[in-house]
Amino acid sequence: MKVLLAGAFGNLGFEILKALAKNNYEIIAADLKEKENNGLEGKYTFKAIDATDPKTLEGICDGVDTVITTMGLTTSSVKFTAYDIDYQGNLNLYNEAKKAGVKKFNYVSVISCDEPGAEKVPMLHAKYMLEQEIKKGDMPYVIYRPTGYFYDIAKVFKPYIDKGEMQLLKGYHGVKANVVDCPDFAKFIVDHMDDNNVTYNVGGKETYTYEEMAKMCFKAANKPCIIKDSPIWMFSILANLPKIKKEGKHDIIMFSKWTLSHDLVGDTKVGEASFAEYIKEYFGGK
Repeated sequence: MKVLLAGAFGNLGFEILKALAKNNYEIIAADLKEKENNGLEGKYTFKAIDATDPKTLEGICDGVDTVITTMGLTTSSVKFTAYDIDYQGNLNLYNEAKKAGVKKFNYVSVISCDEPGAEKVPMLHAKYMLEQEIKKGDMPYVIYRPTGYFYDIAKVFKPYIDKGEMQLLKGYHGVKANVVDCPDFAKFIVDHMDDNNVTYNVGGKETYTYEEMAKMCFKAANKPCIIKDSPIWMFSILANLPKIKKEGKHDIIMFSKWTLSHDLVGDTKVGEASFAEYIKEYFGGK
């Protein structure tokens, strides 16, 4: 079975690549750049692509049975928006897959992208738009909606923990999520990539509020827990400052506002990895 993995060298993509290689699939690993000396040399064929340029995708799906795409904007950008990559880039790939007669299209989206208000958050809305294109097409699909990842929480919280002061949204300390570890999620994706026309809301086995997460981070770092409130309206003001927009940070700030103010709990709980244990190791606690 031949699988095309788009976004193969992002954090999640590389875990999927490892899972595919472990199961001896014939793999085309596509991304802007290849991660060199990755330990999987000889297990895949690399193809350099820029999903915003359809010409770089021409023929890439020939002979492919299944496509898995993790492509999406995950940070600030002055060149692209989520609509350029999450929507149009993946749609370009979908159209190429359809033209080549691919049997299954697997897309990594995000949880809650279909909730009221999400249309105002580009990083959610672009994914929702792509989901709709996939669902109205005639190619069988699997859509995975993760709640978030262990490493994302740790990475976002780290500057605050280092500073010794965490800021959460006033009135939203009880918002909760069951984030998932990337290797666990990658295994689930590969195990279920042959399912038909289904959407999975995927999370980890442990659910915590953001206040509980902050407390465990401070404890792991062996620091006193100091949590202060920020009013939610400050995010909108900050996101729309000319300097922030010029630096391409508007969309990421609006996405952060959403995640900190909405429960993100997936009903498909996967894996055995513990977020609490991950945090202990990440921040050096025992």
